[in-house]
Amino acid sequence: MIDKRTLLKSAGALAVAGAAAPLMPSAAQNIAASAKPITRAERMARLAKVQGLMRASNVRMLVIEPGASMIYFSGLRWWRSERPTLLLIPAEGEVGVVTPFFEEPSVQETIGVPASVRTWNENEDPFAVVRSYADDWKVGDGEIGIEESVRFFIADGIRTAIPSAKVVPGAPYVRACRMFKSPAELALMQVATDVTLAAYRDVHAAIEPGMRQQDVSALMSQRTRHHGGNVQFSMVLLNDASAYPHGTDAPQTVKEGGIVLMDCGCAVHDYESDVSRTFVLGEPTKKQREVWETVKRGQEIALENALVGREAGSVDRAVRSYYESLGWGPRYQTPGLSHRLGHGIGMEGHEPINLVESETMELAPGMCFSNEPGLYTFGEFGVRLEDCFAVTEDGPKLFSPLSKSITEPV
Repeated sequence: MIDKRTLLKSAGALAVAGAAAPLMPSAAQNIAASAKPITRAERMARLAKVQGLMRASNVRMLVIEPGASMIYFSGLRWWRSERPTLLLIPAEGEVGVVTPFFEEPSVQETIGVPASVRTWNENEDPFAVVRSYADDWKVGDGEIGIEESVRFFIADGIRTAIPSAKVVPGAPYVRACRMFKSPAELALMQVATDVTLAAYRDVHAAIEPGMRQQDVSALMSQRTRHHGGNVQFSMVLLNDASAYPHGTDAPQTVKEGGIVLMDCGCAVHDYESDVSRTFVLGEPTKKQREVWETVKRGQEIALENALVGREAGSVDRAVRSYYESLGWGPRYQTPGLSHRLGHGIGMEGHEPINLVESETMELAPGMCFSNEPGLYTFGEFGVRLEDCFAVTEDGPKLFSPLSKSITEPV
């Protein structure tokens, strides 16, 4: 009989070689099978909220390009190119979509809220179509909010086409919605995290000395798909490459006593997980254990400080101060914690706001963050542990339990 370690290792080898498609998840194996996507009713509530915020600030139209915010408000899934497809949200009433004529049938397939669609041909100006909406919605000399990821040529084209209006940042209105997760959003983030943890358990059982970082990464991706997740990233840093938060191009292989640092995430119905684990195969050195335990204590300190009403930056400062008291750093210097403590997470792996010492915004229920301290010594090794949490009135609620030990990561 083939044991689990052999089976998983073989599956990873197939994924690397491209010799066979990844195993398809069965109903029992697919953790995400019963996950419930965001409903039309919830998208309508989101639109009502953002429109109320817009009216309160005299913003008469909000412009959004394809990406997470477009999906968040409308369900519309598209991509960015030189041909603009835009979601336009008026201060009240039905949203509008601008898209090339030949794309309209495809665009109509995923719109999840009531919307009018107006098109432009290749010999026409797409921003004239935006102006037609502005005229109908009586934007006049009012404000047009531009979502923060919109490209310059889009914002500039709108400014030129509607010179009477004032173009302003749309981030305050979008962030006021997306930063605070609903129960349905939190549930999807939990399922995505459950998928990632299941994949980690599989990989930890199968990893062996001699495997390359790309072998381990491919196995993690394969197991993530197996459990029902849409792979977003499966980063693997081995040995001294772990000293650099995003790695190095130098080839590495797993070895007894060497550090394995993995930073992996997936999406389930658009909502993401982000979990990092650092472990050693075999017996870790005293220094490896000490650094690992110090990093974990930093995670615990973060959770003790991530309370409603506290400045987001204060969480980073608390952890960084602890590390400095032990001789690490100071501040962002290495050996030490060379990056921020954490980032917002939801539909995107990195969202506003960040747990970074300069952030003054106060924590509030529904905000979600990664908690990922690390300690890095260039040329030697690094340790990073990452678990995400939601801010609640009763304190932070983890999506994943903290790692147990340097030899038992999950």
